[in-house]
Amino acid sequence: MPDSLPSDSVGLVSPQTIPFDEPIALACGQTLERFDLVVETYGTLNPDASNAILICHALSGHHHAAGYRTMEERKPGWWDSCIGPGKPIDTSRFFVVSLNNLGGCHGSTGPSSINPATGKPYGPEFPVITVADWVKSQARLADHLGIEQWAAVVGGSLGGMQALQWSLDYPERLRHALIIASTPRLSAQNIAFNEVARQAITSDREFHDGRYQDFETLPRRGLMLARMVGHITYLSDASMGEKFGRELREEAYKFGFDAEFQVESYLRYQGERFSESFDANTYLLMTRALDYFDPAYAAGGDLAKALAPAQCEFLVLSFSTDWRFTPARSEEMVNAMIQARKKVSYAEIDAPWGHDAFLIPTPRYTDIFTAYLDRVAREVGA
Repeated sequence: MPDSLPSDSVGLVSPQTIPFDEPIALACGQTLERFDLVVETYGTLNPDASNAILICHALSGHHHAAGYRTMEERKPGWWDSCIGPGKPIDTSRFFVVSLNNLGGCHGSTGPSSINPATGKPYGPEFPVITVADWVKSQARLADHLGIEQWAAVVGGSLGGMQALQWSLDYPERLRHALIIASTPRLSAQNIAFNEVARQAITSDREFHDGRYQDFETLPRRGLMLARMVGHITYLSDASMGEKFGRELREEAYKFGFDAEFQVESYLRYQGERFSESFDANTYLLMTRALDYFDPAYAAGGDLAKALAPAQCEFLVLSFSTDWRFTPARSEEMVNAMIQARKKVSYAEIDAPWGHDAFLIPTPRYTDIFTAYLDRVAREVGA
């Protein structure tokens, strides 16, 4: 790290843990008597609390979306390219709230938290969570912060699903929903990828039916394999080819099964690093929340009908090489919004990086993102 932080950074940030002592009823039929949410905030809330933006994270995300936790931290928050002074989500104009979702493993109440009924970690006894449950807990967070209506709810991938759910469950509480690299429901192929990842975790001999903390161990290999599978789906064939090609780690074949190609080494490194920082039970919960998300289900499969409650305006963005959540899925969502007579703007952005493109500030993506939020800022007088 340099001695000073970049001028367009939100600077040094500290998370805060917010306790909620009122019970929350979950879609699975269970109730949490209390829970904590860990959040970071950037920028300043204006006097009428009209300039607030909620950031919803994807599967492996968390509350640390922008800035640096220490002067020694080499990498900023996961969406620092888009959050900060002069960036698309401009913290000189907006008050930005980023949280670790309920069921997460970065401080919010989740499977690794202590169950007050037993004095031990929840582990596999933590309730299965849905996107609607997350939105309900986020509405409690908005109440705590004194925010009656979000200027925008923004999310990529699984975060985009949360933005869409907000528009249906609390239509009067957001002006805009920005849904990026997302989908109104998973395809069978996507559910299949999630199941392979879950099987990798649950078949690890150190998983112990989800009670690995009781055995003071972790299902590292299972998590590593799950992350490797997931990571492949987040990248495009072109981006992997450009980054690695068929390059060998050394000059000649070894005629064995260790990591000989650069791409093998990269995937193993990513998997090993992830296995040390993410909770296995949380991974199971997050992927199942992805599987269950389908707002049209309760409307007999009619997405346009399901969208009827929404009052906000929508921005939907997709990426040309995203084969995990293809542009066709975004177009399906946009067509349903048009059929439901909602205000929606849509762009497909040509980018070579697959699903991960929503994290990379390409010029057209940044220009569209910035222009849209500039309009939002003018609407709320920010």
